[in-house]
Amino acid sequence: MTTQVLIVDDVPAMAEQYAYDLKRVGKLEVVAAAGGDEALDVLAREPIDCVVLDLEMPGTDGFEVLRRLRQRGIETPVIVYTGTGSYERCVQAVRLGAYGFIDKAEPIERVVQEIENAVSRGRMASELRSLRSRVDGEGSLIGDSAPMRALRDAIARVAPIPSGVLIVGESGSGKELVARELHRLGPGEKTPLVAVNSAALPEQLVESELFGHERGAFTGADRLRRGAFENAGTGTLFLDEVGELPLPAQAKLLRVLEDRKVMRVGGDRAIQVTARVVAATNRDLEQEVEEGRFRQDLYYRLNVHTLRVPPLRDRLPDVPALIDHLLQTIASHLRMRPKTIAPDAVALLAAHDWRKNNVRELRNCLERMMIASDALVITASDAPPEIRGDDRDEASDPTAAPGTLKAMKAQAERQIVVAALEKHGWHVTRTAEALGLADHSSLLKIMRRHGLKSP
Repeated sequence: MTTQVLIVDDVPAMAEQYAYDLKRVGKLEVVAAAGGDEALDVLAREPIDCVVLDLEMPGTDGFEVLRRLRQRGIETPVIVYTGTGSYERCVQAVRLGAYGFIDKAEPIERVVQEIENAVSRGRMASELRSLRSRVDGEGSLIGDSAPMRALRDAIARVAPIPSGVLIVGESGSGKELVARELHRLGPGEKTPLVAVNSAALPEQLVESELFGHERGAFTGADRLRRGAFENAGTGTLFLDEVGELPLPAQAKLLRVLEDRKVMRVGGDRAIQVTARVVAATNRDLEQEVEEGRFRQDLYYRLNVHTLRVPPLRDRLPDVPALIDHLLQTIASHLRMRPKTIAPDAVALLAAHDWRKNNVRELRNCLERMMIASDALVITASDAPPEIRGDDRDEASDPTAAPGTLKAMKAQAERQIVVAALEKHGWHVTRTAEALGLADHSSLLKIMRRHGLKSP
């Protein structure tokens, strides 16, 4: 995978010379920015692997760039270079987060080596963050039920094989976690896993996101951009909700899978790609093929191996273990004191069929229960009314006597719901998602209870 470096220098001649030398000696792709503000704009848009940053610049200097990178959580490694020979200022830059420093008079070979070291460390740090996120994740693969044991066995058999895999399952059942486990047991932690949500890609940008684009390929394409296939390198490209891809993009994806080459939008050369493609969908792709919404040849190319993720209602014995794990995860995420759950609440949750959103719905339910409970032990009475089988939540009864705790909770609930509705333009579905409700029907019940109607 080609390394892309950003040179930041307010002296164009210096930036151009560095760019030329880095391309010649290090075979690096280089873009330049004439100042700190332009550099921050580039870093917000482009997949930059390393920054070579001049400290002494008018306006937003190198120190300010380092401060803003830290504030924005941008982890791209930065090497500062300076012609002043000021060791103290370079040390100050390192304290602000720079990887290291070099003198502008250093041989270009040493500069290339420093960039390679910085990029290597940056990628290792990225993999570590990815590993931690998996350890801290929701854990849909937790459980020892028969369906989960069968799924783990299937993952272990398929993971070492470089062929394509199609993961099928309902929304919220844990398809991405299956893809991450395939990657962990297959290409391994030292290679990237790039996840793309096909449903979230605007149709006009699908090709750019997957295959990349050259500078000037279309209006606004003022920088070269590598696509998901190139970024995945020798690792795994996970195409979530692949059934949502438009037909033109399906045709080009098929060509890439057959030829193992991508052509950036606006480009004139083919780039070899080796990433393993793992796709996932909650749709019935065979039916989509019959109805002409999905290409049959692409379907057969993707499902060399098929893994089916069981819905939560088919592995209800796993619910107690999931509850324990999710409560810890939620408490850590919300920075709340950990809580335990009473046996009656566990029994209630284990009896629910979770047809709406599987493990994700269970997690949302537990978060609501944790917030609703003032005690350290969560009980069945803290469960949402739709879980208890009671459409009326007594704690939010708008007819309660004024001044009582029940009435104050009802008033608070109404204020929260109205504020959320106004923030989202009274769009019920978006508001329900923002409030963490299972679906829009739950919000509609609350609105009816409080006499609220869409304008």
